Amino acid sequence: MWFLWPIISLAALAGLHLWWRAKFNAQQAQRAAEIEASRRQQQQTSLEAQAQQEVLFDSMLEGLLLLDRSRKIYLVNRAFKNLFGIKTELRGKTIVEALRLHELDELLRRVEAEQQVLEYEFKLPDLNERWLQVNAAVIKNAAGERDGTILVFRDLTRIKQLERTREEFVANVSHELRTPLSLIKGYVETLLDGARDNPEVGERFLKIIERNTNRLDLLIQDLLTISALESGRMKLDLQPVKLRALADKVLTLLHSKAESKNTQLVNELPELTAGADANRLDQVFTNLVDNAIKYGRANGAVVVGGKQLADGKLEVFVRDDGPGIPPEALTRVFERFYRVDKARSRDQGGTGLGLSIVKHIVQAHGGEVRAESEPGKGATFFFTVPAAAGG
Repeated sequence: MWFLWPIISLAALAGLHLWWRAKFNAQQAQRAAEIEASRRQQQQTSLEAQAQQEVLFDSMLEGLLLLDRSRKIYLVNRAFKNLFGIKTELRGKTIVEALRLHELDELLRRVEAEQQVLEYEFKLPDLNERWLQVNAAVIKNAAGERDGTILVFRDLTRIKQLERTREEFVANVSHELRTPLSLIKGYVETLLDGARDNPEVGERFLKIIERNTNRLDLLIQDLLTISALESGRMKLDLQPVKLRALADKVLTLLHSKAESKNTQLVNELPELTAGADANRLDQVFTNLVDNAIKYGRANGAVVVGGKQLADGKLEVFVRDDGPGIPPEALTRVFERFYRVDKARSRDQGGTGLGLSIVKHIVQAHGGEVRAESEPGKGATFFFTVPAAAGG
């Protein structure tokens, strides 16, 4: 039987080998599964991080552009594409190929050479007069070598427009103030030089000074009014306002002015009740009717009318029968200091702010203004206000 022991031993060793081999294979398979699971987890984490990064980039208001070390586009966000109106794939293109803006290529060369953040403003070569600001900086790796470039774009168009509006406003105010001040100064100097000794001349000069002083006061009051309206500091006292009665009041106050031109004032407003600030609406009526008398023809008529609209608002119009407004001026008549006929407007004593004040008061009520005209057939100004609750 002794010869069986080697056989049994060999069989046991073979079984043990097979058991260890099976266990080893199982461990290897488990290890491989763990490695694969870890790889998948890392891949999922990387995809989630990339997705979060893209969401973050796309949520930015500024346009973002990342370039690799060979100056090829690696990543852009949604704001960048919207800013430049791009719908195609940009990855792999150079900035010149993508945007056709050679000044940006020069900016890249400068930022790479100077190794610091650079800022540059430029105007897009289109018809919309859009201004952009770009900040560029080099991206470095752990070794301190250039690994790419980042450019952040910001739309400055609105800021530029506001700056231009402010500059125009300051220039217009300066001009409007300079004219009466120069006249006042000139006539005062003439009076001091001896004209006051002539009672007839002195009285005429003093009346001119008074007229220009009143014009200055009116201009300052209008400037304060429009400043309060634009800044939102002026609060509206909303109450039911009978439009026909308010129009009657304004027409009565302006009757003598209309009579001097033999202008007939007609109130065709139906009995409408607005939910509005009566004092501010009085300003709207006064400015529009006053303008209609000024620029309407002599022996003509100024008509005030209106109706209820389907959306619950009330529409009011003031119509004259003067020379009308040129088509190119219709969209601009509500701008501050805009005058169709500058010389005539100043002679009439206007500040150039009346229609702008009308627009801001109406808009503060949630309404709209517009003008319609045909040259030679007069002009009609419309505005809307909300109807009173239950009215």
